[in-house]
Amino acid sequence: MSGDAGVGSFAAADYVVFAVMLLVSAAVGVYYAWADRGQRSSSDFLTGGRRLTALPVSLSLTASFMSAITVLSNPAEVYRYGANIVFYGVSYVITMVVTSEVFLPVFYRLAITSTYEVRIVWVLIRGCLVCCYMHSGRILTGMDLWGAVISTGLVCTFYCTMGGLRAVVWTDVFQLSVMLAGFLSVIIRSVDQQGGVIPIISDSEQGGRLNFWDFDPNPLRRHTFWTISIGGTFVWSSIYGINQAQVQRYISCKSISQARLSLYINLLGLLFILLCSVFAGMCLYSVYKHCDPWTAGLVSAPDQLMPYLVMDILRDYPGLPGLFVAAAYSGSLSTVSSSINALATVTVEDLLRPYTSMSEKQLSWMSKGMTLLYGVLCIGMAGLASLLGGILQAAISIFGIIGGPLLGLFTLGIICPFANSKGALTGLLSGLVLSLWVGIGAQFYPPPPVMARPLSLTTEGCNLSTAGNLTWTSTTPGQTQMVLLADSWYSLSYLYFSLIGTIIAVVVGVLVSLLTGRLQWICFK
Repeated sequence: MSGDAGVGSFAAADYVVFAVMLLVSAAVGVYYAWADRGQRSSSDFLTGGRRLTALPVSLSLTASFMSAITVLSNPAEVYRYGANIVFYGVSYVITMVVTSEVFLPVFYRLAITSTYEVRIVWVLIRGCLVCCYMHSGRILTGMDLWGAVISTGLVCTFYCTMGGLRAVVWTDVFQLSVMLAGFLSVIIRSVDQQGGVIPIISDSEQGGRLNFWDFDPNPLRRHTFWTISIGGTFVWSSIYGINQAQVQRYISCKSISQARLSLYINLLGLLFILLCSVFAGMCLYSVYKHCDPWTAGLVSAPDQLMPYLVMDILRDYPGLPGLFVAAAYSGSLSTVSSSINALATVTVEDLLRPYTSMSEKQLSWMSKGMTLLYGVLCIGMAGLASLLGGILQAAISIFGIIGGPLLGLFTLGIICPFANSKGALTGLLSGLVLSLWVGIGAQFYPPPPVMARPLSLTTEGCNLSTAGNLTWTSTTPGQTQMVLLADSWYSLSYLYFSLIGTIIAVVVGVLVSLLTGRLQWICFK
């Protein structure tokens, strides 16, 4: 397809579809506010009274995981680097088994509402990330920035505040269906336009996108089977095993067997979404194999490629571009709503309940107030994030760096009964320092192309008078002069950041606990 700057903009039908998605989400909050009007405790509001069943919880887990980043970035990743991210499926399977057998039994039997002892730090970090998720929903659609941010933020805050966790869960179920419909609309139209599935696969193969058989053990390589499957396991385990937003869902199930079932049904959803996003990336490459919109300067960032494709191939189908944008925003809504609910939970259970003498009814109202407060803060900070630019990728990197040491902290407490507070704190700080070191260093000294191995793109088929030079294969002049540390340590695959933080936190935690504890206690135990 030839490059064309005029790919269209939102029509009235698109705005209607987007508005319907917001209205239905708000209606769910109203319904559960009325249905649960007799709830008396903060636990009822924050955990749904632990009466939920496996199916809605599993769909909510999947929707919370599938943020706008999944909708926009995964296809762009396949377009630029190839389809080997399909090996995330291996890490999903391992993660669900570990979560189900190691973390779930501990959290469920403790009957706790909040998983976090590292309280204030987590609240602040998670709050910043939530704001970036909200901003990620608006890219290249012609929608007004503040209109999009405020409308989405208000609706999200409304149903979180009105209905609590039950509203969040059932809204996630609806939003997941919107996300899948948006994905499938793009895939079906692409298949129709390109003449079938086989031509798309053939184009991807000829373009080197079907790079599945890369088993290079080199940890400096950005994406291989090992970095994706092993490194991905640590990343997703920090999300499903200890992240408040995810844990809060499966411990809200009425039994531990239902909680386990929710995780495994969620696994099927994750695998299906992964396949959809990978194939969407193959469609993206097939359509633009002769004219890359990014290199041609038609978009300013890779995450804009999918919205560009949508406005290009679906512009003659009013309502379908709106469906895809609703899908991207549904990803943001589901992630933001779960996070706002989790932030309120941590604040009430860890920062208010232990230090105040409030009644359950007062704590329940305080939970709603905290939910409202975090929602309003997210609206304001999402707009700020849009003005700063580039903060989304940085925030996601920070979350991966933070998740590893936290995973190590919880793992230490679960598998090492002799661990003490000194060991836990030292291990956490050591893992955090080391993962921050490599993570920040990688921003200043990005891995060379030989490790990232970007795939070729061309603008030869573009009907443009000039083509931009926005190509991601270029290197900075000083990159060839990097010191040995930058060539090795800072070039480590970003998927291993979490692994490093986890291992260091556990090892240091064990050693310090042994040195400061009673060694003979271990022998007799």
